[in-house]
Amino acid sequence: MDINQQLTIIKKGVEELLLENELIEKLKQNRPLRVKAGFDPTAPDLHLGHTVLLTKMRQLQDLGHHIMFLIGDFTGMIGDPTGKNATRPPLTPEQIKINAETYTKQVFKILDPQKTEICFNSTWLAELGAAGMLKLAASQTVARMLERDDFSKRFKNNQSISIHEFMYPLLQGYDSVAMKADIELGGTDQKFNLLMGRELQKQNNQPSQVVLMMPLLEGLDGINKMSKSLGNYIGIAESATEIFGKIMSVSDDLMWRYFDLVSLKSPEEISELKLAVNNGENPRNVKVKLAMELVARFHDEEAANAALADFETKFKRNEIPEDLPTQELALEADSITIGVLLKQAGLVASSSEGMRMIEQGGVKIDGEKISDKNYQLAKGSNFVVQVGKRKFARINLI
Repeated sequence: MDINQQLTIIKKGVEELLLENELIEKLKQNRPLRVKAGFDPTAPDLHLGHTVLLTKMRQLQDLGHHIMFLIGDFTGMIGDPTGKNATRPPLTPEQIKINAETYTKQVFKILDPQKTEICFNSTWLAELGAAGMLKLAASQTVARMLERDDFSKRFKNNQSISIHEFMYPLLQGYDSVAMKADIELGGTDQKFNLLMGRELQKQNNQPSQVVLMMPLLEGLDGINKMSKSLGNYIGIAESATEIFGKIMSVSDDLMWRYFDLVSLKSPEEISELKLAVNNGENPRNVKVKLAMELVARFHDEEAANAALADFETKFKRNEIPEDLPTQELALEADSITIGVLLKQAGLVASSSEGMRMIEQGGVKIDGEKISDKNYQLAKGSNFVVQVGKRKFARINLI
């Protein structure tokens, strides 16, 4: 594959690439590039938001590059301060070990285990010792650290910053030195840390790594970052039917975002799907392709087919009228809560009745029961809502 074709695949969904000309020069060397992405094992389970980086790693792996999945078992004991307004509590070695074992099992749902190098940064960071840590700390100034947005805000607001937190970006940067990384992947919120890797490689007479920054994936509400605490996530260890149903519940606009960031389909294939929808193809049919792909990846093809059959059976069992007209609801905000929607769609007489129907398990979106009274539906969504056994409405939120 020529360099331009590789660049198209590498840049798919990327928010920022630093620096493209350096990447081109590395690709011209015609060798497998050493690709690094680090994950602190802060929680036992991964969700779809975590797979944005993993999907990009798989694309690079399929291009023949050497993938290094780094588990931050040493840095996890510090706690990544990125985006935090307070010192993050460190994990115990026992927690890190348990979470790391779970991570390694889950990442191979996406990465090829035969072509993936699993690394632990305790391997080299624990060997630095006190002298090595002091030398590393001396490589940067406090003023440089305060250039980082979250540190700067905490300093201005008189919020505490522990000295060990300044070490985190230095240690992440040193990982790149130890691993001789050609490319490092990270989220847009990791920019300071990723650039630190470039700086420390220069100081150690290494070629600077190229930085690929991926955007943060929105959750099912289409607004907030995917998060277990917000309940808007798709866990990759969830059941096939759960993953399938959640994918089918996302808005038509968000569907394309997921295609760009977590699908392994090529940019050309995605463009063809968009063209088909523009020419009249039902977006629901395209969403099925996305759901099938992800369920097959996290489970297998048989599970994906079973989930599709289960989803279609629910529609038939609910006897949704084929000629159900589409009702358009204009939103002033970016989303609407389920209770308000039920009232505006004329399916309940009041919001309190809507809340009661949710409590009784009588409200479904596209065949999936809704139990969360705060469930949000995003602008751009197109779905069928059911209340009780006989009330249906096909809604398009505009």
